[in-house]
Amino acid sequence: MGVIPFLICFPFVAAVLMFCIRVNKVRNAVAYVSAVIIMAASVFLCAQWVAQGAGKIKLYYHTEAADRIILIAELILMCVVTYLCFKHKRWYISLLSIVPTLGIAWLELFGPEMTDYKRIYLDHLSILMCLIVGIIGSLIVIYAVGYMHGYQHYHTDIPDRRYYFFMVLFLFLGAMFGFVLSSDLLWIDFFWEVTSVCSFLLIGYTKLEEAERNSFRALWMNLLGGCALAAGIIYYALADGNTDLQTMVWSGSMFQHAALVAVALTAFAALTKAAQMPFSRWLLGAMVAPTPSSALLHSATMVKAGIYILFRLSPALKGSLSGQMVAFVGGFTFLAASFIAIAQSDAKKVLAMSTISNLGLMTACAGVGRPETIWAGVFLMIFHAISKSLLFQDVGATENAIHSRDVEEMQGLLYRLPRLAIIMFIGICGMYLAPFGMLISKWAALKASVESRNIILVFFICFGSATTSFYWTKWLGKLIARSSKPPVKDITKTNEMISLGVHTVLMIAICALFPLVSQIYVDPLVTDMFGSARQVIPTGVLYLLVLLILFFFAVPVFAYLRNKHTAVNRKLSYMNGINTGSNDAFVDSFGEEKKLVVSNLYLRNVFGVRRLMVPCEVITSAVIIVTVAMTVGGAL
Repeated sequence: MGVIPFLICFPFVAAVLMFCIRVNKVRNAVAYVSAVIIMAASVFLCAQWVAQGAGKIKLYYHTEAADRIILIAELILMCVVTYLCFKHKRWYISLLSIVPTLGIAWLELFGPEMTDYKRIYLDHLSILMCLIVGIIGSLIVIYAVGYMHGYQHYHTDIPDRRYYFFMVLFLFLGAMFGFVLSSDLLWIDFFWEVTSVCSFLLIGYTKLEEAERNSFRALWMNLLGGCALAAGIIYYALADGNTDLQTMVWSGSMFQHAALVAVALTAFAALTKAAQMPFSRWLLGAMVAPTPSSALLHSATMVKAGIYILFRLSPALKGSLSGQMVAFVGGFTFLAASFIAIAQSDAKKVLAMSTISNLGLMTACAGVGRPETIWAGVFLMIFHAISKSLLFQDVGATENAIHSRDVEEMQGLLYRLPRLAIIMFIGICGMYLAPFGMLISKWAALKASVESRNIILVFFICFGSATTSFYWTKWLGKLIARSSKPPVKDITKTNEMISLGVHTVLMIAICALFPLVSQIYVDPLVTDMFGSARQVIPTGVLYLLVLLILFFFAVPVFAYLRNKHTAVNRKLSYMNGINTGSNDAFVDSFGEEKKLVVSNLYLRNVFGVRRLMVPCEVITSAVIIVTVAMTVGGAL
């Protein structure tokens, strides 16, 4: 298992190379090679794990040198954050880094002697996260090479700092590998802080005023979660004499008070990282960053860190007050974010709110803590990672071609920019359309919620799924609708298409192989966590849904080919006047020419961010504060 240190350390080495190499062509070549190596190492780790029985594996018992290196690196990271906060006159945010870091340092240097245990933990869930980070994350890096070339070409007002951008991307990947493979809470805390700082640096890449404001919002929200995580680690270490995540979860499932407090604080930290209300604004603000960083934050890394920790905690959350809090906040976020997404016409904002919404459903699944809900949550994670990365990249490529990411400007994109439109169609189908994976996962989550008699969560899932269908249908309708606008030149670069193509194949494959993935991988994953797994949806039903999937994927291709052969036979539309011949304007009864505007319904005055966000944040804040206070107070 020597590949594990390599997976964690190699991206950091690649990050240093990215920063040092200032010749774009050379740096791009190194980025390609590094991304391929990371993908290959991730697959190799999976193969090694399978060859050793695909069970639970713990590694690396004596790690004193690594512990000291991580402590020193965490102190350096604290100094970097403090410097940046003072530089931008936000010194107070640095306290959220200084206090927990010094607390962790005190625990390691002067705290009580801890029980020895192995620092690395491998099982189905950690291997799944390694594959998501290694494959999806590396594909995003490959896509970014071509995208950032065009980005700097069109945004001449933004300094060309691609060396810095790719450095942070690789730092992100290395931190995520360390995060998902660590069993030691002290290691997890360090890699947690690295991902928080990396997201801050990516969001502020352009150095514009809005980017700076949004980056610091992301920083303080994630550092606040880091404070809760550090507090939970210190409390549990002093009470139980160890900092092993698996031991804490087991103790929490036995309702031991110290573990329950630590679980509650760690769950709170995970809510901040997963952008759950009232901490959703940082992920919305991430939209100011270039598209590759948005894809990375929303699909493969940052937000999945929070979901991963919640899945780890789920056995301890079942039946506890903290679990009820997590389930409520997640379900409520799923519903509220779905409503807010209705009012968005900016494609990246739709994707952002959809991400927050789907993360809410995964969070709710973890909070319920039943094998059936984790089965659904894991599939939600898989489909979301692939489809959201695909859609963010596709929207970025489309924006470069049509110079807009407004959904209204995508009218008839299937006929104007067919290649990207078909890929977008497949990504949207994977997100919500029956019988694709996201819908099956929601069905499973609903079924499990009904069986557990969680009426509130049933309500959230039913109405949240309905609103989800509304905003995705609007977007999908725009893609396939007729348009009088001329075709657009597809300027998508080869490396961008490689990433988009692989994502598309993965999306189709995971839909078609859904029953096989469930049987071979997800069922054993649930068994790892709970000791048993129950089939949520009968295998026969899954295979029937797969047959339907094969027909759905033919729809955009058929529509494009049919339109291609019948375009010459188009007829002018009636527009309450005399059609001018362009099919987008008419002459009214007064002889005045008027432009025809066809627009979706957005209901901004009802479901806009300004209308709903603050009340939703108040509700979730109250629930979180009361729950954490009751849990900590009960233990004391």
